Amino acid sequence: MSLPPAPTPGGFGQLTPQTVLAALDAVGLRGDGRILQLNSYENRVWRVMLEDGGAVVAKFYRPGRWSDAQILEEHAFTLELAAAEVPVLAPLSMQLLAAPPGAWPDGAAISGAHGTLLHWPDAEAGPGAAPLRVSLSPWLGGRDPEVESPQAFERLGRLIGRVHAVGARGRFAHRLHLDASLAHRAVQTLIALDVVEPGLRPRWESAARAAADAVERAFGRVLGAGADAPALLRLHGDAHRGNLLERDTTLHLVDFDDACSGPAMQDLWLFLDGHEGESRRRQLDALLRGYEDFMEFDDAQRALIEPLRTLRLLRHSAWIAERWTDPAFPRAFPGFGSPNHWADQTVLLLEQADRMG
Repeated sequence: MSLPPAPTPGGFGQLTPQTVLAALDAVGLRGDGRILQLNSYENRVWRVMLEDGGAVVAKFYRPGRWSDAQILEEHAFTLELAAAEVPVLAPLSMQLLAAPPGAWPDGAAISGAHGTLLHWPDAEAGPGAAPLRVSLSPWLGGRDPEVESPQAFERLGRLIGRVHAVGARGRFAHRLHLDASLAHRAVQTLIALDVVEPGLRPRWESAARAAADAVERAFGRVLGAGADAPALLRLHGDAHRGNLLERDTTLHLVDFDDACSGPAMQDLWLFLDGHEGESRRRQLDALLRGYEDFMEFDDAQRALIEPLRTLRLLRHSAWIAERWTDPAFPRAFPGFGSPNHWADQTVLLLEQADRMG
């Protein structure tokens, strides 16, 4: 296995509770000392209990993952959804909370038209380090919803339909454009990082390129060559059951980190069971009954489920490979890069290529 070794944590990996509390204190939110790091691979996310009895979630964005413009565009979208009374967790405006900036350390600043992004010096990283980027949102307790019955799928479809009805009102200028080229890009990333077991690489690469080509053909058939505006929406981008939260009978969609432009099916298929079959068809039909209360759906996009699954499979592998020097990733994905891993990936990609035709 030719994966690079995991380094000693540094910079982002050294983020401490003291830095989290200092950033919140600067915007007028005083923690009471109770702080809990939440599960997140891409960012560092903390729940902070406040002296006034409330709680907030502080998200420290992974350096280099997004530009300020991309983060602020995500914030603007969630604020637009909240203004339309769609149940999401929108970021807090820190302009309304902030203490006088003159009391802040060098490099600290609030940005964005809504004041939702804080730049905060990374004390642990040393002089000259780029500031950390932070957003805050309300803490919302709740439970994982049951999504099993047709009625539950219809309710979920109505939520996604409401999100897409707002998403159709505008365009992203800076967020990711979800298209077939990302499959080829993921394959190239994995080859460039030299992470595939050498003895398995020829067969894996052949399967991966065939799968990426099949994704491209499928996108072209459904969306048209070079398709742009009409078929693509502003999306959540990573809508699955782990990003649902139910509180007081209201279903919320949370975590818009992967907000992007793409086909509507991207926000639907991850809720469905497995591969093609009667169960999946019934679930999708129920989802779309709810969805079409708010948005029309092009039935041709049913053919995008397996291409989108394949795209996710390739991009997930590339994401892990790109993050391997973060110590959290070898701990979370200990089998990544092993011969068994790449043998399994090869079989999966061959099966996906066959399903897509």
